This record gives sequence, C-alpha cells and structure tokens, in this order.
Amino acid sequence: MLKKDTNPFAQLGLRPWLTKQLTKLGLKQATPIQEACIPAILEGKDCIGAAKTGSGKTFAFALPILEKLSEEPTSHFALVLTPTHELAYQISEQFLVAGQPMGVRVCVVSGGTDQILEAQKLMQRPHIVVAMPGRLADHLTGCDTFSFDNLKFLVVDEADRMLNGDFDESLKIIEQCIPKERQNLFFSATMKDFIKESSIFPIANDCLEWSEEFQVATVETLDQRYLLCADYDRDMVLIEALRKYREDDESSNVMIFTNTKKYCQLLSMTLNKVGIPNVCLHGFMRQKERVAALNRFKSRHVRILIATDVAARGLDIPSVQLVINHRLPRTPKEYIHRVGRTARAGRKGMAISIFRFPRDLELLGEIEQAINTKLTEHPIDQKMVERIFMQVNVTRRESEIELDNNDFDERAQNYRRKQWILEGKDPDEMENLYRKKQKDKIKEIKRKRKEQQNEKQNQGTTALVQDERFKDVNAERFQKKKKKTSSNNNADANAADEKKKAKKKADKRFKTALPNKKSKTLLIGQKIKKKT
Repeated sequence: MLKKDTNPFAQLGLRPWLTKQLTKLGLKQATPIQEACIPAILEGKDCIGAAKTGSGKTFAFALPILEKLSEEPTSHFALVLTPTHELAYQISEQFLVAGQPMGVRVCVVSGGTDQILEAQKLMQRPHIVVAMPGRLADHLTGCDTFSFDNLKFLVVDEADRMLNGDFDESLKIIEQCIPKERQNLFFSATMKDFIKESSIFPIANDCLEWSEEFQVATVETLDQRYLLCADYDRDMVLIEALRKYREDDESSNVMIFTNTKKYCQLLSMTLNKVGIPNVCLHGFMRQKERVAALNRFKSRHVRILIATDVAARGLDIPSVQLVINHRLPRTPKEYIHRVGRTARAGRKGMAISIFRFPRDLELLGEIEQAINTKLTEHPIDQKMVERIFMQVNVTRRESEIELDNNDFDERAQNYRRKQWILEGKDPDEMENLYRKKQKDKIKEIKRKRKEQQNEKQNQGTTALVQDERFKDVNAERFQKKKKKTSSNNNADANAADEKKKAKKKADKRFKTALPNKKSKTLLIGQKIKKKT
C-alpha cells in the first residue's frame, strides 16, 4: 500500500520536485495565505490576497506559477509588477531559489541600470519578468524585440500602492501590451476596495478574495515602543537609544527609517562621523550603490541601515531585530509596513518610534487606533542625551555643509529635468510648474494642519496628554527656553555673552572629539569614551 504524502505543500497540489525544494529551503509548514491561495490559483482562478507583512505572500503566488510553468515551460510566462527596486530583486531571488531544480530564468526590469542591457535580457526569453511599471512601459513603447503573447499570469504585488493612481499612466501602457486572457493575482498587506474595482486590470467576478482575519495589524512577537523628544534633540535621542540597545545586544541588525532622501543621506553621514558605521538606502542612489548597500547589510558586514520608505515594503531580512522610526511615517499604514521589517516569520523584534511632545501625540493616537495596541515608553538616559548634545549638533552642521557641497538639491533637479526631457516636455516650463505645485502643496498642508488642530484641540492631543503614560511628563523639558525681558537687561546681556563664549569653547572642544585619524568617539556599546 502506497504511503500518503504528508508534506503540507504536497497536500496543496504542488508536485514532488517543488515540495522537495521547499524542504531543502527549510519550509515545513504552509502559512494561512498560502493554504488559501495556492489551490485556487492552480485551479485557474483570479486571486486577491491580503495578509500581514512577513506572512509568505511571495511564495503564495510564486509556487503555483512555478508549478504551472513546469507543465508548460514557455518564455514570458508570468509578469510580476512591484513598486520598488529592492522588492523586485527580492522577488526574483525567491523565484530563482524555489525554481532552481527546473532551471527557471528570471529577468528584472527596474531601472537604475543600462536600458540596453535590460532589453537584451528580455530578448533572451526569460520565463518570469519582475518589473517596475515605469521602466517596463519605456521598453514596451521604445522597442518591439520581445512580446508577452505567451503570458499566462499577471501578478501585482503591493497592490494597494500600485493601483492607488500613482502608476496609472505606465500601467495603462502595460495593459495594452499583454493578453486579455490571463490569470490576475493581486497581493497586498491590506485589502482595499479599489483593488477589485481597478479599471486598468479588470479581475474576474468569481475571483478568490482572501484576507487574514486579525484584530491587531502587527504581529504579536513585535515589541512596540515610543520615545519622546523635542524639536531640537531628535538626533541625540536616536543615538542614545542606539547606544543603549547595542550595549545589550552588540550583534543586532537595526533599520532606521526617515522620510526624505536628503535627510536619509544627512543622517547617515552624521552617524558615520560620530563613530556609528552604517549604510543608507534612498531613491537618488545609483542601482549598483543600492544593491551594494543592501547586500552589506544583509551579509551583516554593517549592522545599521538608514532608509526612506523604499525599504518599508516587502523586504525580508531575517536578521533585523530593531526598527527605529527616526522621522514618523505620514500615515498609520506606512507605520505598519515599516515595523513589519522586524519580528518576521515568528521571530521576536522591537520597534521604537520617536515622537515630538506634544506635537506628534495626535499621530500616536492614530497609529495606536490602527494597530489596536498601546505603545510603551522606551527608557533612555536623559543625562547622556544632554551630554552628547553639542557634539552631535556640531557634527550634523558639518555634514550639512558637506552635503550642500555635493549639490544634493541640484542632483534632484537634474533628475526631474531628465525625466521631463525623456517625456518630450519643456524642462524649464515643467520646473516652474513643479515649484508652483510644491508651494501650493505646502500651503495646503499647513491649512489642513491648522484645521485638524482646531478640530481636535479638545479631542486628540488633549486626550492623550491626559493619558496615564503622559501625566507625569515634564512639558517644560520639551520647550525651548525663551529669553527673559525683565529690568535686569544688563545682567541678562552679560549672562548671554558668557553663554556665547562658553558655547564657542564647547564647539572647539567637541570638534576635537570627533572621529579622525588620531582619535575616535565611541557612542555604541559602552558609555562615551575617548580611545587614543
């Protein structure tokens, strides 16, 4: 009597060659989204799947595609669309690893590299194409050396972001160049109505819609905390939190998120100067630099990665134990994606978010409401924050000067102008429109912020200030001290002069304490010491 195969992936309908490969990779149990979606995709149904980050979404569509490909190995069999370079390369790696026994060929089309080289790879008849919409649309409109006539699967990863309107122009071009008869697979961390109602990629009415049922949007193994800071000491609070955490766990890998490309580069330079080795990842880096930075972090040659939201979605780096939100995400949804870089696949992890008191308490309330969890305070040594204040402040000023010398803003402008020229638009006219839009956008943001403050003056922030966690907070510590205007003007003037002199001396003293060939200031692993 034949023994029944008890492999959980075999029970989902996958062939022995694929289940054996998954066993080699150490996958013993299918995740809920895989159990729900793989059989339906193998039956030929369209699929919309939503689950938490780190729940195995990529294999939920990659495994059935490889199964079908092994039955009918043709070129350009599947197209996977994704929003970021890093996610495109990660998905391609997972296809290559799982499909290694059958020799699957995968091509990545993501920009940042020579377009001619990408075109040559597309001509070499890959089975799977993983692409960012903009660059793939350029290939489809610029040459006819390949086609998607054999396409059987279209996968839209991070569908909530891909189908929200930002990529519509490129997606329309792609839709015109792929067969109408195909399976559509949409995967995301959150289920949105507009995914099924997409006018660009229509999905079958009888498609499988599966969403993981959960009350908490983040995993249970994630320890979520907050740190309070003022407008002027955010960097010092970050460095002290890093020092304390690395003192307890020196081998840990840390991801630090900030909001803009320029500030990502500036923070990376500042931390490197004060003796905290790191690499950064943002959209203005060349593709080779981005891949190199990510590989150095993944291989644990460098333990700290500073990134914008290009690293917030989909990246699976098992060794990340800590995520720090140095600059808060603009929405609770982005917070969920960021903190999802740690505590993946049942592992433990910690997320620390730095909030300005009391300005950011409203956002804290929105995040806690979205994740249905209360954040706890992360303890740090406030005396250490004050002690390193001058050193970090001076170092950051130096980094700002150096960054200006690198013409970071000019590079951003050149990038915009290049894109407009490629689109056949007048760069000078578009630059004027861009600047006008930016001014209008800033005005609109300020207007909305004032409206929100007026509406929630007695609800959001006030309610949170009365929260048990913040009742004993000394609000004066987070406010800049204003100059006194009393009758003792002369005494105050003298005191101000003395302060200025002391500040100059302090600047000189701490400048000599910055890392150079002769000395280095150690901030991580132990209290600040000078090593000769």
